[in-house]
Amino acid sequence: MKRTRVAVVNYGMGNIGSVVNSLELLGVESVVVKSKSDFTDIDAIILPGVGAFPRAMENFKRLGMQECLEEQVLGSEKPFLGICLGMQLLAKSSQEQGFTEGLAWIDGHVVAIESDEVPSVPHVGWNNLFLKKDDPLFSSIDEDSHFFFDHSFRFECADEETVIANCNYGVEIVSIIRKRNIFAMQFHPEKSQRSGLKLLRNFLNYVKEKGDIGAGHA
Repeated sequence: MKRTRVAVVNYGMGNIGSVVNSLELLGVESVVVKSKSDFTDIDAIILPGVGAFPRAMENFKRLGMQECLEEQVLGSEKPFLGICLGMQLLAKSSQEQGFTEGLAWIDGHVVAIESDEVPSVPHVGWNNLFLKKDDPLFSSIDEDSHFFFDHSFRFECADEETVIANCNYGVEIVSIIRKRNIFAMQFHPEKSQRSGLKLLRNFLNYVKEKGDIGAGHA
């Protein structure tokens, strides 16, 4: 039986090792990709990230990564998971350090978390989520489960249909979005202990099911 093979995108914005280690714990083969030629025989893509939005988009352009990801995710419909900055990059734009255009896969914009609305900025620590709609991503996960956040900007999503879960931090923080084969999380599942591993496992179950369906129609 073929093992699921997941590409973890390295565009110079950190926390690659934590994601790779989590996938290893779940018994999944991962490959760190840095160029188009690395995207060979993969079943899914994870885009992690820590740092500033403008630098991330600059790195994407320098590496030719945007076109490659669009071919894989929008064209071939490979399952995709964005984490933290990897979620924010899906927006049309960000106001971090001025105005920067994003990938524009999800209708929305990234804005600063305002300090007069919340306990402190950045938002660092554990929060529970409240579901906006049911999704297999939450299979076998307790309603009071907590997840680890670390960010100063938030995703203002214009398409409410894509919002799966939020957290309450003085304001509602969009925490999980999904648009067909595209999933993304503001928090870090790879740093959220058992609950985070369960979420990753549920994403990988989706990857396997999608692959099995595709094989059945080949």
